[in-house]
Amino acid sequence: MIKKLFAKFTNTNFIRDYRQMWPYVRPYWGWALAAVLITIPVGALDAVIAWALKPYMDVMMIEKNTNTLWIPMIIIGFSALQGILTFTALYLNTWVGQRIASDVKISLFGKLLRFDAGYFDTNTSGTVVMRFNNDVDAACSGLLANLKQFCTRFFSSISLIIVLFYNSWQLALIAVVVLFCALFPLTKVRKRIKDINQKTVDTSAEVVTHYNEAFGGNRVICSYNLYNYENTRFDDALRRVFKLNMKMIQRTGMLSPLMHFVVSLGIAAVIWVGSYLILSHQITAGNFVSFIAALILLYNPIKGIGNSFNNVQIALMAMERVFDLMHAEAVVHDAADATELTEVKQIEYKNVCFEYVKGKKVLQNINLQIKHGETVALVGNSGGGKSTFASLLPRFYDVTSGSIMINGRDIRSYTLESLRDSISVVFQDNFLFSGTIRHNIMLGKENASEEELQKAVEMAYLNDFVPKLAKGLDTDIGERGVLLSGGQKQRIAIARAFLKNAPIVILDEATSALDNKSEAVVQKAIENLMKDRTVIVIAHRLSTVRHADKIVVINYGKIVESGSHDELLNNPDSIYGALYKAQLK
Repeated sequence: MIKKLFAKFTNTNFIRDYRQMWPYVRPYWGWALAAVLITIPVGALDAVIAWALKPYMDVMMIEKNTNTLWIPMIIIGFSALQGILTFTALYLNTWVGQRIASDVKISLFGKLLRFDAGYFDTNTSGTVVMRFNNDVDAACSGLLANLKQFCTRFFSSISLIIVLFYNSWQLALIAVVVLFCALFPLTKVRKRIKDINQKTVDTSAEVVTHYNEAFGGNRVICSYNLYNYENTRFDDALRRVFKLNMKMIQRTGMLSPLMHFVVSLGIAAVIWVGSYLILSHQITAGNFVSFIAALILLYNPIKGIGNSFNNVQIALMAMERVFDLMHAEAVVHDAADATELTEVKQIEYKNVCFEYVKGKKVLQNINLQIKHGETVALVGNSGGGKSTFASLLPRFYDVTSGSIMINGRDIRSYTLESLRDSISVVFQDNFLFSGTIRHNIMLGKENASEEELQKAVEMAYLNDFVPKLAKGLDTDIGERGVLLSGGQKQRIAIARAFLKNAPIVILDEATSALDNKSEAVVQKAIENLMKDRTVIVIAHRLSTVRHADKIVVINYGKIVESGSHDELLNNPDSIYGALYKAQLK
């Protein structure tokens, strides 16, 4: 059965996962080793109490000799020492476990930041929290806690089994056979809980997502009175978590009672056989009492080990998921021979096709040249592929087929860092980080001088409201810039882009969500940002792009026409012309 248990561990990549954890354990190896070594006396001291009962019973209780009164004092002393060592081992294990968990989370967070946009399209915020945070806690806590528990129980079991054989080899054989019978059901645990555990993780991720949506979408919930709707969805997720937890109990809850029953049979068998051995004078009463004490100390943890073993398996599965993430490669990554992009002369889309879902093309055979310093506006129907067109240039996604060229070379031949350093993006809904206005602008260039910062503030027209704030640029803006208006947030994003000073600028409907007054100010800031740069503008308000060097109409994933504002307007069959005139009306 031991061989079968070992096979279960090796088949589930137990050794592989612990080996992969080693680089994170190495810096704290000394402390971890100390914590493990402490478990030797902690476990072995269990046997002292059982062993001490033999001379006490034989000499004090049977022979009425009072010279053994020191034995209870030894038991008290050893128990106190065991308590101190147990606390020390717990403290060291917790310290090491927390440090390891922090290091693993740092590695995974770095991995998360570099995942491509497609990963975030297909995974919820709850999934990210569960897999990148909760799984790490479960795996690392499980690693040290399981190691401590295993070592303590291992050395305790060895010392107690020695006491068993010291007192009676016949009874010891019965006890060991029963021990293996009690452990046998554990070989089936992993298979019974694996699918439920995965479903529980996924459903728990949904619960976290509901919390995040309640936080981020609180104004929508209020304005549409979605309280009952959101409560119903949340209640449904909790009910599914409840059902899965109950299923887990159904599949594993009988383990501990079953082991308890088997252990009880073992104790009963030992009492029957032990009674015969005492009556036949093969062992003394002291032997028997010492044996029973050792047996109970050995069996007691076994009776509850079913639940502990479930936690061990859950920790191992969490560890597997953690290292699956560690080994996962972002779809968008640097080529082995990637080089630095140092300047931008020309951009060319060459037979570019793209699809988010296989078989459903979003862009089809896109061909377009953008000269250095040229402003190209992308217009067309909603969902036609304009934002996707722009997202391919900084490689938020990679093209499905065809290529995007800069200076005649495929952008996949440049490093991602140098490519993205050459591009500033201003989105319709720009993300601002919690912190100050200064902090958010300086993200464009962390080592910018005060003069450069002030220039960016001026060019983004932030001077009309920042000086009025009590702390100026050092004003805290709240999470996601919640304390600012839409126009103010856009201008901070433009200042950030201005400070970055990249040769390519992408403006993805940067003014579409603003009122006329805010749009006018933001448009001035955008015009400053566009000077002497290659610009791609995505816009629904066609009045904002009439001065573009080239206007490209994209409908249903295809370029249907292109030209200057005047050229397209003078064409009676122009789609752009029809859209422009309709907006004027």
